[in-house]
Amino acid sequence: MAKIKKAFFCQNCGVQSPKWLGKCPSCNEWNTFVEEIIQSSSETKSWENKSNIRNNKPLLISEINLSDEMRINSNNIELNRVLGGGIVPGSVVLIGGEPGIGKSTLMLQVALNLNNLRVLYISGEESEQQIKMRAERIGSVNKNCYVFTETSTQNIFAQINEVNPNIVIIDSIQTLTTSVIESSAGSVSQIRECTSEMQRFAKQTDTPVFLIGHITKDGSLAGPKVLEHMVDTVLQFEGERNYNYRILRASKNRFGSSSELGIFEMQNNGLREVSNPSEILISHKDEQFSGVSISATIEGMRPILIETQALVSTAAYGTPQRSTTGFDTRRLNMLLAVLEKRCGFKLGAKDVFLNITGGIKVDDPALDLGVVCAILSSSEDLPIAEKICFAAEVGLSGEIRPVNRIEQRISEAEKLGFEKIIVSKYNGKGLTQKNFNIEVILVNKIEEVFSLLFG
Repeated sequence: MAKIKKAFFCQNCGVQSPKWLGKCPSCNEWNTFVEEIIQSSSETKSWENKSNIRNNKPLLISEINLSDEMRINSNNIELNRVLGGGIVPGSVVLIGGEPGIGKSTLMLQVALNLNNLRVLYISGEESEQQIKMRAERIGSVNKNCYVFTETSTQNIFAQINEVNPNIVIIDSIQTLTTSVIESSAGSVSQIRECTSEMQRFAKQTDTPVFLIGHITKDGSLAGPKVLEHMVDTVLQFEGERNYNYRILRASKNRFGSSSELGIFEMQNNGLREVSNPSEILISHKDEQFSGVSISATIEGMRPILIETQALVSTAAYGTPQRSTTGFDTRRLNMLLAVLEKRCGFKLGAKDVFLNITGGIKVDDPALDLGVVCAILSSSEDLPIAEKICFAAEVGLSGEIRPVNRIEQRISEAEKLGFEKIIVSKYNGKGLTQKNFNIEVILVNKIEEVFSLLFG
């Protein structure tokens, strides 16, 4: 009888140790080592005998032809944008998100919209009947979409040989098990080995593989950190439960920009692509309210106009509150300190609440001026005039700093009917007012902006 081999794995970073350790030497986390049974195997994977395996050999870099790399159109504009133009053959894409956010719905929609390709949708969490019910609700039909409910990678590769799919979707990677590792599904070693098998299959057969992954309570992808290094693209599907809008972000992308995002709207029949997010992120109101401003931000290659809402009130308790939704609290504290120290506005004894509408999170410095103006508007209880937006960064000395790609921000504001946009005077170099039908106002200090808005 063969001796059972055991090892200890860190649940945070996946490092292996022959004995239990209180503190991980790799990630310095405490009490993360768990014992797992491991067993090496010399089995030959069934997919390694496929006839379409690519024969690898060393090539001179001058001999590599880039024109051979053709992307697959997913028939989803937002997903194509986040992936960098489409699905790359042989790529491994990991999609993470909270339970119920719509990961399975998104990938099933993609599978049903790829009409000319064979798609194998493998589910370890739902039955065929549940997937069929969701497919009927979505309404799309793909005669070449195969559904397979299985968790064993050996059985999965056997069916892959039968179907010979063009795209494989795994829902989810935490449910898969391989006979190479004798541990429960979802363990560090199982996730790492199953992902490794899928990666080798994708690279040797040029078949794209999508992996749906769970996340932990702190929002990071469950499993070892090495999982994110093994795949080519890591996508985060996020959104607030109280809002219908979902955002798909690329936190890692070997084939495109990692700053792109796609916006979807959750409806009864699935996820709808939002082609013009500026219109949905700006609320429609019958009258003007104080504490509301519009800012032009950039997400990836896409300019977006975002509404910022601020509420400034007298602190009811001893310590003033600082609360933000969708904006960095530390940056808000910095902006309040600039207003207090450089501009003379007494906000130190007041509560300040800030909200970015639509349930999205923004870290673009160009939002600074809009945030400052919303705070001043609420503090003075004076509404900002309609059809005015902002795009500038605020420095620690109170100066208005320039931001990049100002032409795209101005064009987006003009397209949505705004009449004025306030930017830094240092952005005025090279700008020609005749090129725009919107008035571009150049400012240098916060005091100038205050005088322009409130007199």
